[in-house]
Amino acid sequence: MFPSCHSKPADSGGKRSSIAKVLFGVFVVYMLHTAWLLYGFLSTKPCDGGRGELCIYSYLSGRPRLQLSVFTCLVPDNSQLNLAVKVDPFDPHLTFESHVNISVPEETRANGSLYAVVYVHKVGVSPLEDRKEVHYPAQLTTYITPANTGDQKDTLKPYQQPRAETPVSHWRPHLSIALMSEDFSFSKAGLPSDVRRYMRLSQEGRQMIYLPLLLVNELSFRVRDLMEISSRTMQLPLTVSYEGISLRRFRFWVHLHDIVYSLRQFGFTEENIDEIKETLVGSNLYLLVLTALITALQLICEFLALKNDISSWRKKKSMAGMSRKSVLWRCLSTLLIFLHLLEETSLLVLLPVGLGACVEVWKLFKVFKIQLNKKFRINKLDEEERKTVEYDTQASRYLSYLVYPLCISGAIFSLAYLRQKSYYSWLINSLVTGVYAFSFLSMAPQLFINHKLKSVSHLQGTVLMYRGVNTVISDLCSCASLFSTSISFSSTHQLSCFRDELLFFLYLYQRR
Repeated sequence: MFPSCHSKPADSGGKRSSIAKVLFGVFVVYMLHTAWLLYGFLSTKPCDGGRGELCIYSYLSGRPRLQLSVFTCLVPDNSQLNLAVKVDPFDPHLTFESHVNISVPEETRANGSLYAVVYVHKVGVSPLEDRKEVHYPAQLTTYITPANTGDQKDTLKPYQQPRAETPVSHWRPHLSIALMSEDFSFSKAGLPSDVRRYMRLSQEGRQMIYLPLLLVNELSFRVRDLMEISSRTMQLPLTVSYEGISLRRFRFWVHLHDIVYSLRQFGFTEENIDEIKETLVGSNLYLLVLTALITALQLICEFLALKNDISSWRKKKSMAGMSRKSVLWRCLSTLLIFLHLLEETSLLVLLPVGLGACVEVWKLFKVFKIQLNKKFRINKLDEEERKTVEYDTQASRYLSYLVYPLCISGAIFSLAYLRQKSYYSWLINSLVTGVYAFSFLSMAPQLFINHKLKSVSHLQGTVLMYRGVNTVISDLCSCASLFSTSISFSSTHQLSCFRDELLFFLYLYQRR
């Protein structure tokens, strides 16, 4: 009987280990695929016709006389176009900016939409008659609820009172146009898929050419710049800017547009997407590649730490040496952060945080020996566990002399912002700020217990190692943000730079 009893857990453990390995393998493959895409931006090779390759040449290499025209319309098609901006002659290599006032149609004032259609065509020829024209439609309006822009300073008029939840048409005052102006020849066999979506081909004798690659840069759009359109709005300002870009930058922007589209599909709010845009636009390609690699390393470490943590706690029979107060603090901290994110983030972000909160609640039940079968029951402690609880209480008492004054003073300081938020938001934000500021103190009782017991055998070093690596990486990035305007971290995160390393190295010293 005993061999059969022990064989089932071993099989189930093997299955769980296999699932974890499969998930880890899928994640590694995904990251390698992303790295391959990023490498493709840096290593696109031009076509070599001398080797017999079938090449596609740029229409711009013939130096045609072009014109850039921007039309407004209610429907993005070729009907009822109203000319807004005309650039004649148009040099694709030059940068310009134009400020115009756009007449708002009656349909748009009645909570309708308005579009812009950007044409690049031959000089003196209507874009509707030019066979080699390229065009790109873009929205000049978007629908959001006024309450979402209530705290923005740059809107057309401030929102002091709560508004209805009905989406209202808002004006986008910026139209950023980009065109791939680099004279680059593509190999027909190795044409990148992201470029193919924007490419129109034309045959000139025996030579195949591609028309200009045109793009309206949606990354320059910000929610804070939106202006509400009312029934009395007759004209609105529009800034039209143009920039010629390289092939590498064009492909990079195409993929960033795809990322922003995916974030919207996953439920990210426009405010969250704006923060991501600030990071993406303000960084160069090499810095973003480095950021992607660092993020991948952190995700791998966090995944391995969570996997080993759950496995270790499942096998624990005795809670001797485990700090109840540390587990309780981590549980409350994770739940507070989850409640804080619940108000302002998407399901994609909430899922991993919610999973971590569930794990911490499960560990809390384990360390306090609470069982919920048919009845609520708390198991008795043995002698070693009672000694651990005594040390834990002693460490928490010493720690309270520092934590309570800091928390009270922080809460009093945050009262200055109470008028700007509801009581619930103020309470959650104050508690979350305290969690971020003093989270490193949750390890102190555990270190005190280790010191008293002269042992760290009750802790799993692998989990702490993975999370220690994550902490070092996060704090190095936080310090780097002080010297780089393209990396942005919150002030709380910056002030807590290197907050965990001291206690982590103390644990390593204890382990040694």
